[in-house]
Amino acid sequence: MTAEAAAEVRAWFTGRLPQDWTVDGAAEVVVDREEITVVVPLEAPSLNDDATEAERAQALAGRVQGWREQTRDQRVGVAREAEHRFDRKVAWAVRTGDELHRFTHLAVPVMTRLRQPERQVLDTLVEAGVARSRAHALAWCVRLVGENADEWLSELRDAMEQVREVRRRGPAA
Repeated sequence: MTAEAAAEVRAWFTGRLPQDWTVDGAAEVVVDREEITVVVPLEAPSLNDDATEAERAQALAGRVQGWREQTRDQRVGVAREAEHRFDRKVAWAVRTGDELHRFTHLAVPVMTRLRQPERQVLDTLVEAGVARSRAHALAWCVRLVGENADEWLSELRDAMEQVREVRRRGPAA
């Protein structure tokens, strides 16, 4: 998906989401080939300064679950409209501070051929209890690379967008 098309999806959601959902800031809309993920900012619950971490975690869980239940019908309606319009599934999440709470999301199978050394890495993660399966271990590895190479991946995405732009301006085939 081009950056321009992704921007159109983001713009549509900006206009379509209920205004009271974005009181704490604009929703983040992430688009890939299969899925649109809408991340709504949610204010963390206010607690006394002497509240324990366990109390804070439970209050946050309650806030997230309450918002999820209260907005379910509206989210389903918006998702149906978007799925029809953009031909992609819609996933929902909320962000409270640095924490992301996903409600729904696709698990898309990815075909890959791994040689023995790569399979051994995955098997080691499974045997060590880091992952439940090879698929889970592969997802863990991808997440780890994404976290540790975020700046580099961002630069790579920017460069790819520049290449698309040059191609677009070039002579028609």
